[in-house]
Amino acid sequence: MKKLFLVCLTAFVLSSCFKQTPVLQSEVLSIAVPSSVGLAETRLDRIDSMLTYAVSENKIPGAVALIARHGKIVYYKAFGMADNTSKTNMELDHIFRIASQSKAITSTAVMMLWEEGKFNLDDPISKYIPEFGDAQLLESFNEADSSYTTKPANNQITIRNLLTHTSGIGYGQIDSDARFKKLYAKAGIVDLFTTEDVAIADNIKKLAKLPLHHNPGEKFTYSEGLDVLGYFVEIMSGMPFDEFLKTRIFEPLNMHDTQFYLPESKYERLVTVQTKEDIEWIKYPVTFYDTDYPKTGAKRFFSGGAGLSSTAKDYATFLQMYLNKGELNGVRLLSRTTVETILTNQIPYISENIEMSHGLAFALVDKKKHDLGGNSSEGTFEWGGYFNTQYFADPKEDILAVLLKQTQKVNDDTAGKFRILVNQAIAD
Repeated sequence: MKKLFLVCLTAFVLSSCFKQTPVLQSEVLSIAVPSSVGLAETRLDRIDSMLTYAVSENKIPGAVALIARHGKIVYYKAFGMADNTSKTNMELDHIFRIASQSKAITSTAVMMLWEEGKFNLDDPISKYIPEFGDAQLLESFNEADSSYTTKPANNQITIRNLLTHTSGIGYGQIDSDARFKKLYAKAGIVDLFTTEDVAIADNIKKLAKLPLHHNPGEKFTYSEGLDVLGYFVEIMSGMPFDEFLKTRIFEPLNMHDTQFYLPESKYERLVTVQTKEDIEWIKYPVTFYDTDYPKTGAKRFFSGGAGLSSTAKDYATFLQMYLNKGELNGVRLLSRTTVETILTNQIPYISENIEMSHGLAFALVDKKKHDLGGNSSEGTFEWGGYFNTQYFADPKEDILAVLLKQTQKVNDDTAGKFRILVNQAIAD
C-alpha cells in the first residue's frame, strides 16, 4: 500500500511540474469605454472638434478615425462625405484604397514564409528571380530619348534590402529623380496599380532589367521593392499573391473587407478619391492611373506595394495582431521573436551611414523623434498611403490609431493633429 502511495505521489508531482501553463489568447477587437483602458473621453472629444472643423473648412471631404487600446476600440467615428457630388455620407464600414499601407501586409507575408525556413533574409533576390542577377547602376541618361548607360553594381539586392527600401530600385511616376520617371515610363513599368491586363510576374521581370539608383545597401530610397516581394511570395508559396494574402492573413484574422479588387456587392462602399476644384470637391480624374481600379479593368495586377483596399476596422485588426506579438483571437501568424525582429531598426545593420529608422515592415519612431514630441513612444511603428491614409501603433502604450481619407493633390494637417490628440488622451 505504501509503495502504491509513493508511486501515485510521484506521478502527481511529475504531472504538476510538467503541466503546461495555459496560453492566454487575445480577443478580437471589441468596443469599450475609454476610461476602462486609461483614456479620457473628454480629451478624445478634441478629435471630434478637429475633424469636424477640417470638414467644415473644406480641408478634407471626410474621414474615418479609429483608436484602440489594450485590444479595445474606444474611438470609432466617421466624418463628412464619402462622395460630395452624390452627397454620400461617410460610414464606418466604407472601404478605402490604402495604397502603401499594403507594404506592411506584404512584408508580413514574406516573414511568414521566412519562418517556414524557405529562405534567408540576406539571400540575393536573384537566387529566386534570376532576372535580377545582373544588377546595374545608372551611369548616364539622355534626356532627348531616355536612353542610358550603366555600370555594374558592387553587390546584389537582398531580400532584406527589398523589405527596408535599401535596394536601389526606383518608383517610376512617384520617384524623386526625374530620370527614373522617364526610364520607367519608357520601359512600361506599372508603378502602383492598374486597370490594364498585366501580371506582376511580367512587370517585375521588366523592372529587374532596369538600372538602380545606387548600390544595394548604400542608401534608403523609397521603392517598388514590395512589388518585387509580392511576386517573390508567389514563387515561394506556389500560390497567386492575392490568394496567399486571403487564405493566410485576411481570412484567419477576419479581415473580410481587405482585398485588391472589390466584388460588385461592395462597390457602393468604396470611398471616392476627391480633389478640390476652387472650393468644390470633385472626383479625381484619370491621370497615369485610374482611381476606379479596385472595381474596374482586368483585375489581374496585385501590387504588393500599393494595391490593397481596406476599412479602418480591418487595418486596426492587422495592427492589433502586431501589438499582440503576432497573434489575435487564437490565430498566430508570426512568432513573438519574429515580431521583435520585424520591429527592430534594420538600417544600422545594413549601413552605418544611412540615417533612417525602418524595420522589416514599418517605419519606426526612434529616440530623437520621440524626444521631439508628438510622435508617440520610441519603438512605435507607422506608415501611410498615397491617398492620404495614416496609422501608427505604439507597443509601449499598447495603443493604435488609424485615420483614413481619400484625397489627391490636397494638403491638410489632420494627420499630425490626430496623432497629437490621440496621445494627449492617455490618462493613466
